[in-house]
Amino acid sequence: MVPFMKRAKVRLFVDQPLGQGQSVALSREQAHYLLGVMRLGVGDLVALFNGVDGEWQAEVAEAGKKRGILVCVERSASLRMPPDLWLLFAPIKKVRTDFIVEKAAEMGAARIFPVQTAFTNSERTRRDRLQAHAVEAAEQCGGTYVPEVADIARLDRVLAEWPADRHLMFCDEGLAGEGAGLPHVKGPWAILIGPEGGFSDDERARLVRMEQAHAVSLGPRILRADTAAVAALTVWQQALGDW
Repeated sequence: MVPFMKRAKVRLFVDQPLGQGQSVALSREQAHYLLGVMRLGVGDLVALFNGVDGEWQAEVAEAGKKRGILVCVERSASLRMPPDLWLLFAPIKKVRTDFIVEKAAEMGAARIFPVQTAFTNSERTRRDRLQAHAVEAAEQCGGTYVPEVADIARLDRVLAEWPADRHLMFCDEGLAGEGAGLPHVKGPWAILIGPEGGFSDDERARLVRMEQAHAVSLGPRILRADTAAVAALTVWQQALGDW
């Protein structure tokens, strides 16, 4: 890969193949953002990624009021896959749920699963909106991979179909201050963050019975759900991730 003389200051996720000389037609929204808001013109560079082909420096070849075409010039970064880590969390208020998804994408979660627990306060999520937040996080933070955000599902049903080979880091607020840590076991993992009201007795008992589940403490204080998600991702990444 030959270093390019200039580097794009704007990054954009596209759902199209990328490769040498590949033309990429912009959607109306993308054209408005790049050509209207960012005021790019013919010859300017945009960094493109699609979660498969790495990052490509592309030139604006056509710039209209409502449409535009980019052409890939050279690859500037290879695809960087995150660790095999899922994040499961109970949705909370809209802004704080958005925060969890954004930080999970930034910190290297491979998949994001909203789950409905006994005490979940918010039982509705818009998967397309949360997926857009994951895309924006990858665009802003230099990522070349975008984690998939799943539709919300009941926690009991998710646990009933849990993969036998995937370990589960179960963040139990009932262990606050007891120093329960994360076992250093390699392989596929997931992190489970509970709702603002905590897990029910039945949910906690079921998790404790799971062979793959490992109850951990996130310190001496009970954390809010959005703070707990970031703290748990940090603990896992430092122990078993790619930091």
